[in-house]
Amino acid sequence: MLLRMSTLLLRTLREDPADAEVPSHRLLLRAGYIRRAAPGGYTWLPLGKLVLDRITEVVRAELVAIGDQEVHFPALLPAEPYRTSGRWTEYGDDIFTLADRRGAEHLLAPTHEEMAALLVKDLFASYRDFPVTLFQVQTKFRDEARPRAGLLRGREFLMKDAYSFDLDDTGLREAYGRHRAAYRRIFDRLGLDYTVVQAMSGAMGGSASEEFLAATPVGEDTFVGCTSCDFAANTEAVATRVPSVGDPSTQPAVEVHDTPETPTIASLVALANVRRLGGRDGWTAADTLKNVVLSVRQPGADRAELLVVGLPGDREVDLKRVGAALHPAQVTVFEEWAEHPELVRGYIGPQLLDKLGIRYLVDPRVVAGSAWLTGANEPGRHATDVVCGRDFTPDGTIEAADVRAGDPCPGCEAGELTIRRGIEIGHIFQLGRRFTDAFAVDVLGPAGKPVRPTMGCYGIGVSRAVAAVAEQHHDDRGLVWPAAVAPCDVHLVVAGKGPQLDAALELGGRLAAAGLRVLVDDRTHVSAGVKFTDAELIGIPRAVVIGRRLAEGYVELRERAGDGRTELPLDGLVDRLVHEVRQVRASLV
Repeated sequence: MLLRMSTLLLRTLREDPADAEVPSHRLLLRAGYIRRAAPGGYTWLPLGKLVLDRITEVVRAELVAIGDQEVHFPALLPAEPYRTSGRWTEYGDDIFTLADRRGAEHLLAPTHEEMAALLVKDLFASYRDFPVTLFQVQTKFRDEARPRAGLLRGREFLMKDAYSFDLDDTGLREAYGRHRAAYRRIFDRLGLDYTVVQAMSGAMGGSASEEFLAATPVGEDTFVGCTSCDFAANTEAVATRVPSVGDPSTQPAVEVHDTPETPTIASLVALANVRRLGGRDGWTAADTLKNVVLSVRQPGADRAELLVVGLPGDREVDLKRVGAALHPAQVTVFEEWAEHPELVRGYIGPQLLDKLGIRYLVDPRVVAGSAWLTGANEPGRHATDVVCGRDFTPDGTIEAADVRAGDPCPGCEAGELTIRRGIEIGHIFQLGRRFTDAFAVDVLGPAGKPVRPTMGCYGIGVSRAVAAVAEQHHDDRGLVWPAAVAPCDVHLVVAGKGPQLDAALELGGRLAAAGLRVLVDDRTHVSAGVKFTDAELIGIPRAVVIGRRLAEGYVELRERAGDGRTELPLDGLVDRLVHEVRQVRASLV
């Protein structure tokens, strides 16, 4: 393949686009890989499409190698299967819905579990047909409320999704393990620094679930690791270590105190120490019980319900963790105080919530026998020694508090948690029988009785992987593509005209004939300086500069990663480059 920049659909930009928030977005736009078409939607230009296709090839090769079979479902789907599974309502505003000219409702596919289950139900009838795994590389759609960060949070994106069908849970675990291993090979080949973390299943449901997160400071996901063991998890999946339960009867009686102008934890703690509330010194925020009011709307519900979450006052509510715990409900911070005068803002305690009929969930640290400084449900008043199991009984526990660096690891006794950020590039699930149950997918088993298959689901964000690679492989001059995903193997930069241009085209033709992908900067209307700047911005691994020493039979080879520069004789250069590229390709398989 030989691409000439004089005719290539490519426009590089000297300045950063105003709306580009993260490096991948900024550099992919500046280097001419993508162009914004609409909020959350991008046109792939030729160089970008080559990168997208190369990542797709890696993904496809690894899945075919483990026996997956490729299909292609439609992106425009009927509503009825998603109503049957319950996800038409669960997805809420996150899906695009529409009606055809006959009034029939449809959606633009966010994912295809329903269609995969129906296809297997249609075609397979016997245990002899199993196991089977289907996969596709397909455009998906989500109605993001705030599309941002270029390819990282769009409304339209390319995704690989695979669906395994097995007759029993042992087969499901084996399929899950095969895909987990294949994902590692894929992301290793793409040159990504990633971590596999425990995750929540969300709209997919099922039991086991893990995310593959590419580490980057601009990642939208926060995850933790342990300083002593191999525990890693999305913060939404981190379990709080539960303290020992105490005896409520041994605690002092509740005492109510006047605490004017203390609507915040900080102001309350300061006053408690000045006045020695409860006859003690050394109050801290961790000794207080903060009660946060939330609005929870179930899918399809006309109105939201109130929920109060109780947690130690030194912690903040993490709405992502709450949302994961209460999925598929939508959770927001309560704001309609005028409509609920029984809730005294800044002074809410748990003592009266059951009488008010308000659901009360607490952080796992709030155990039976624990005593707290908390609101007395009166303006300007708080109470000490409010004891869980004596003065209030929660309706349950919830992982709602933020996770912090230094928190104890839930996977071992010795370690502490560290916090990192990452981009979700893959997610795998052991779905179980949620979807085969929904569509009564039964086949004849080996004993002559019906057997219901169990499913796994395995997704990779292909277009997100492009952005993830760009986030991890760039410098202050531009992109630095790994060889496995670069749009071309060699970038020929012509530093002059006449013989130099002729030599570049002749060299490019020979390299292309040998199977290399070659980009030739044959533009005659721009300076050599602009060409060098564009070469660094575009980020192809090797650049061959054909310049002033061509008359002596020499060219310059520049390595984009590491800035290596070597002058080489033109004679024999083709053989050298072909050999090096083939070695790299062989190492990536």
